[in-house]
Amino acid sequence: MPAERLQKVLAAAGVASRRASEGLIAAGRVQVDGRRATLGQQVDPQTARIEVDGLPIGAAARTTYLLLHKPAGVTATTRDRHAETTVLDLIPTALVPDGGRLYPVGRLDQDSEGLLILTNDGAWSERVLHPRYGVEREYALAVRRQLDRDQVQALGEGIALDEGLATFHHLRLMTAVETSRLVDLLTPSPPAGLNWYRATLRQGWKRQLRRMFGAVDAPIERLVRVRIGPVRIDGLRSGRVRPLKAPEVRGLAAGGGRSRDDSRTPEGTRSTSPRPPKPFERPTTEHEKEQRQRQAR
Repeated sequence: MPAERLQKVLAAAGVASRRASEGLIAAGRVQVDGRRATLGQQVDPQTARIEVDGLPIGAAARTTYLLLHKPAGVTATTRDRHAETTVLDLIPTALVPDGGRLYPVGRLDQDSEGLLILTNDGAWSERVLHPRYGVEREYALAVRRQLDRDQVQALGEGIALDEGLATFHHLRLMTAVETSRLVDLLTPSPPAGLNWYRATLRQGWKRQLRRMFGAVDAPIERLVRVRIGPVRIDGLRSGRVRPLKAPEVRGLAAGGGRSRDDSRTPEGTRSTSPRPPKPFERPTTEHEKEQRQRQAR
């Protein structure tokens, strides 16, 4: 096959547009046969090994990356003789690769719901899960009563578990708009009156959030994973599945997608790895606002 310009080959493989591919090459993110690529380089796409951020561009033809919104009650494994339904039962046949081999990337409890990635790319999966790359996971969780100051303080300082000190990277109360958008995606719909929070973790211990909230007497009623690195739930309804986009696959492998609202270490805390959680404050009620206004007069 005759040689072609590298940016044309990248665009044809669905990596990016030709102009964006030129930017990837100029930034040093593209390698051909183990060497840094150059703008205007000619390659034979049939014989050259072309990688972007360490991921072969031909991987899409051989590997599968799927994003599932796992409903509660479904086992997050592909084979379990004791389970009534597994995640593989939810994947359309057309999306299952030849040989039917798909594996979940990480865990998600049977009674939890939300985003779960499935792939047949073992090396990529190991990279995404490796603590070195610090891929964040963000959850929406519901409790019956709003957290009081003592509970917030205890969670902010960390909860001692068998594995060590369990901490949040970020914790905040969700807005009414956020809650409404999320609830529309869930099946069955959660009861009204629950208080919803968003929690960002870089640790990944078994049932970590449920154990942390249970330790402060605030049992979790619903737990939904809404983000994995750069990949967000964004309208994906319960039980639905879609292929990951090429930029998402590369972003996860690179450990990208950290939240923007918790990028700085809070004042008065010591910087560690992972960073301490951002202090969380309970929103001021209207009654408290009126009291403060009267006191200020």
